[in-house]
Amino acid sequence: MASTRSKKTTPPTKADIPRLPNGTAMAPRDMTRPEVTRFLADLSKAWPDPETELVFSSPYQLLVATALAAQATDSSVNKATPALFAVAPGPKEMAALGEEAVGAYIKTIGLWRNKAKNIVALSRDLLERHNGEVPADRDALEALPGVGRKTANVILNVAYGLPAMPVDTHCYRLANRTGLARGRTVLDVENALEARIPCELLRDSHHWLILQGRYVCKARRPECWRCAATKDCLYPEKEMIAPKR
Repeated sequence: MASTRSKKTTPPTKADIPRLPNGTAMAPRDMTRPEVTRFLADLSKAWPDPETELVFSSPYQLLVATALAAQATDSSVNKATPALFAVAPGPKEMAALGEEAVGAYIKTIGLWRNKAKNIVALSRDLLERHNGEVPADRDALEALPGVGRKTANVILNVAYGLPAMPVDTHCYRLANRTGLARGRTVLDVENALEARIPCELLRDSHHWLILQGRYVCKARRPECWRCAATKDCLYPEKEMIAPKR
């Protein structure tokens, strides 16, 4: 007579888990719509007043700060920009300041020489093509020197309140880990997030994902034990993560 006992299933090992090129473990599937809804609701409770950590007082200053934050931290940018914005609060003053003088203010930020060049160039473009105003259009923004898709989306989202989804390293990592929106490229993840997250939640979701990725779902060692959204998270290694002693 055949045994009626069920066969034991072998738990997946690290070698069985699919990974992104940077080594980040991917969720085995995308979240369902109900899971997405619950996951975002939990993040909203963890970060009830989400906003960018960059310090600025105008769309132009946000554009400059975001461009400076590429491959750098927001905190490093916030240390440099107050003195810069004090002497050059707008594109006219920044263009007049010139590359060398701008560079002197941002030397503590990575890639500062190229960033100084781009900031002065985009300031001149704003004056010549947009009457000194930052356009609320992705194509026009991406046409500015040193402005990529992520920076353009930040301006649309934060400065103009449009439902754009900027995807930085934190968003990319968290979306793939949790199953919120898996994708091999940044654009794949951006498109998936915009398709899966309700339009009215896109603005806040951008900040929820960045803050959660920056302070909880960290790159080297995610702190799953203090995550507010672990119930619906599909991160395949979350059960292997133990708190530091």
